[in-house]
Amino acid sequence: MEEQFTYVAPCHFGLEAVLKKEIQQLGYEITSVEDGRVVFRGPVEAIARSNIFIRTAERIMLLCGEFQAVTFDELFEATKDIPWERYLPRNAKFWVTKATTNRSALFSASAIQSIVKKAMVDRLRKTYHIERFAEDGDEYPVRVFILKDRVTIGLDTSGVSLHKRGYRKLVGKAPISETLAAALLMLTPWREDRILVDPFCGSGTFPIEAAMIGARIAPGVNREFTANQWQKLLTKKQWYEAYDEARSLERTDVKMHLQGYDIDGELIKCAIQNAREAGVLEHIHFQARDVADLRHPKPYGFLITNPPYGERIAEKEELPALYRTLGEVYRGLSDWSMYIITSYEEAEKYIGRKADKNRKIYNGMIRSYFYQFMGPKPPKKHLPEQATGKEG
Repeated sequence: MEEQFTYVAPCHFGLEAVLKKEIQQLGYEITSVEDGRVVFRGPVEAIARSNIFIRTAERIMLLCGEFQAVTFDELFEATKDIPWERYLPRNAKFWVTKATTNRSALFSASAIQSIVKKAMVDRLRKTYHIERFAEDGDEYPVRVFILKDRVTIGLDTSGVSLHKRGYRKLVGKAPISETLAAALLMLTPWREDRILVDPFCGSGTFPIEAAMIGARIAPGVNREFTANQWQKLLTKKQWYEAYDEARSLERTDVKMHLQGYDIDGELIKCAIQNAREAGVLEHIHFQARDVADLRHPKPYGFLITNPPYGERIAEKEELPALYRTLGEVYRGLSDWSMYIITSYEEAEKYIGRKADKNRKIYNGMIRSYFYQFMGPKPPKKHLPEQATGKEG
């Protein structure tokens, strides 16, 4: 049987279920779902496939060791027991890029980083029988997480965070991340044959991610990852096969009705450029337009957006009117569904309707709410006169 490895995929708090489903669709076994991360098992090729295909994870970690440690001696010895030579060649450049600790006896990040590096050097010195490491080879960034004295150590296979697909060259103020936008879209029943409009599209992330989902464009197909160079673990052939698999699944015949509006014409120019970089501009209509002017004659569409939530006091004073306008616009759209992510706690009050569902999500460190206003499902095509309840 093919050797199995354990992987850790961090994500936004509140979106673990979406990530879990993505991993299962790739054919990998989920071993645990925790706050802000999903742990799974898979062959070594999972490094390539999960980085290229998964839309909602922040990065993919190859788990190298897990153990309890309440002293620096315990941390050193347990880290040294990990078979680092299995992963790192003798000329590897390795360092602890990040150490986080929560509710644990060990709390100094810099001390943790230093001790883990020393333990790795000690292990590899004995294994490779060399005193000094040139570290002039490929990069192997290490990450350490300590929660309630439980230490997790892994290699970061992604490098640059997975939300950086490579298309977003230009951004506006407080843009929504690509991974968060994709996850929120995947929480809705939207499909590529349905209209989708973002009236506060900023640099275009929601419509661009929707277009990539609809056209089956893998989010990592046009970028590289740290592990692309790890030939001790994966061959170039395995990477080529994963990229080829992703490109073979793309749909060039799909027709979509995606629209992005923003009152700022300069941001619309950014959005157009970003969509062009992503290869999906043909699917999206961008236009400089005030949310108050949003109209659409067709029913059963989706409005999904990340409206302003008032970081500054002057902006906060404008929020009631803005959300009131959003509510009026929504009531004018026949049988539409509306999805809003915002940290503005009075959103429902001024929209004028309580959301059918409300999901708490952390956008970075900001506690946000994903308000879901469900419209009716469109009638089934073979029964045109029959409408069926609300969308779930």
